[in-house]
Amino acid sequence: MKFAKLAVLATAIAATPIAANAQDVGATVYGNDDAPIGTVAANEGGVVTVDTGKHSAPLPANLLAEREGNWTVNATKAQIDGMMDAQVAAANQARDAALVEGAAVVSADGMPAGTVYTIDDADTAIVQSEAGIITLTRESFTVDPSGRLMALYSAEQLAANTVAVPEGAEILTPAQAAAKEAEMAAAEEGEAAAGASE
Repeated sequence: MKFAKLAVLATAIAATPIAANAQDVGATVYGNDDAPIGTVAANEGGVVTVDTGKHSAPLPANLLAEREGNWTVNATKAQIDGMMDAQVAAANQARDAALVEGAAVVSADGMPAGTVYTIDDADTAIVQSEAGIITLTRESFTVDPSGRLMALYSAEQLAANTVAVPEGAEILTPAQAAAKEAEMAAAEEGEAAAGASE
């Protein structure tokens, strides 16, 4: 008799769906409107990173609650994405203000990486150090918590991609070089046209 009761209890437990832990990567997180916000991409140090499809939103783990077998947060996907849009815009504004010629640059691991030599209209910057130059896109920079302009690469990665510059060589981004070539070609055409009219 006891065995039969235990078997029934075990069957009941097995039949009960166990909600995925919000800490489990891949678990779906729902909004207060019952629509999915996204899936858990990581959980470290009390912060659950939720991939909304647009952003990787870091949410404090204590904001997640279990409701009817699902993990929820008291916000909608639109609100989470809107909050992240504002944070990204603010971070980009801070980066753009810091990304100017002559600005000191540090690597992602906090090492001095050189200074911004030039930046062009195509959002390409050249960082110059004693070892040479490296060309990076605007998106390769951010501002660290101390307010320093930071490249999103380690010192080792930056060093591996730094190119030595011969003494006296002109340093230009690809867009600047193309503009100069076009300017020189136009000047040559103008000289040729002037010579032909004489």
